[in-house]
Amino acid sequence: MTSQSTRPSPEPCCAEFAAVSRRGLFSGAVALAGATTFVGSAAVTTSASAGSPAPAVLVVVSLRGAADGLSLVVPHADPAYHRARPSIAVPTDRLLARDATFGLHPELAPLLPMWTAGTLAAVHATGLPAPNRSHFAAMEAVEDADPGSAARSGWLNRLIGTTSGSSPLQGFNLAGGVTPTSLYGPAPTMSAGSVDDVQLPGEDDGDHGRRRRSLRTLWDHDRSALARGMRSTYAAVDEFGPAKAAADHSSSYPKTDLGGALAEVARAIRGNVGIEVVTVDHGDWDMHSGMGSAERGWMVDNARELAGAIAAFFGDLGDQADKVTLVTISEFGRRVVENASQGLDHGYGNVMFVAGAGVKGGRYYGTWPGLGTGDDADVLVTTDYRSVLAEIVAKRFGASTAKVFPRFSPESVGVMTSL
Repeated sequence: MTSQSTRPSPEPCCAEFAAVSRRGLFSGAVALAGATTFVGSAAVTTSASAGSPAPAVLVVVSLRGAADGLSLVVPHADPAYHRARPSIAVPTDRLLARDATFGLHPELAPLLPMWTAGTLAAVHATGLPAPNRSHFAAMEAVEDADPGSAARSGWLNRLIGTTSGSSPLQGFNLAGGVTPTSLYGPAPTMSAGSVDDVQLPGEDDGDHGRRRRSLRTLWDHDRSALARGMRSTYAAVDEFGPAKAAADHSSSYPKTDLGGALAEVARAIRGNVGIEVVTVDHGDWDMHSGMGSAERGWMVDNARELAGAIAAFFGDLGDQADKVTLVTISEFGRRVVENASQGLDHGYGNVMFVAGAGVKGGRYYGTWPGLGTGDDADVLVTTDYRSVLAEIVAKRFGASTAKVFPRFSPESVGVMTSL
């Protein structure tokens, strides 16, 4: 079943997020050399290192539209939760992996084996250091992760810049999509319409190398930045060959946008061509009205799609699984109290899932702030989202958190093990 099949209302989102459609989102971002693959409502952007295998891979799944963390990881022991949500609350007896405080939405069942195996964790009450209820502004702030700075670089680009063997793929852009803010910056990133589409435009089997020779004649002796980018592109296309040769396992994924996107990501990773970070956008989660009940509706569909795709992804990584970590993030959370339209308006704190390599899973992290039931009640943020990300980049990449998150002093979350 796909997310469209039972969704009660396809157009309940706010005007701002309606403008942030899956393509509008990228057209509103800063343009640069980058790679974006669109698979339905999911979008994938990759950056690749110099063709040598990467020791660690980070996949960032952005839940666009501001997911409701209180539905995905339910604070069942908080007395305000059920009072605030008379028609949309998830009953306690239906929760999965329930401890004294929290439980997982029942549609996250495909992830339960990972939770039990200790490779999936949740960190609650995370978010920006100050509330920002604008989709555009909050996305920019989350992905820039350097408030107050005039530097135009995202945190993933800064992470790439700390690793050895920086990418030769700067300027590579086949799909025409715009790289998300998190990947924007001086480190080159790779563009691809899909794994099979990674090639020089106009170059195919019937070309007999004429296209490549022509481009080399034009650019090989040019010393400009554009020419350097072209030469890097030749190398990148050639180095991407193992990824194109990797088997397509998309048939083993749910037939959803996110399933298709993560199947592409897994194939590229199995190619072992040096990909270090991958971003995947999935939306929309902007459920102002008609989000449904615990049994059916929009939230049920989205939770099912999210869990099914992630579970299939980790089952498809083969010998690369021990180096892949996945984290989910959303620009902000939703209000505590449901509105008159059986939906939730823009809020503040949220939950982050961390899965895969290096995760101390099977438990919930973070300091629970308690919920209010006023009309404007929010989930207060007790863990800056950068602390979660800093722990991942430090433990998995050995990167300097001061370089990736300037002027930020991360607090220990404890969700990651060492390398």
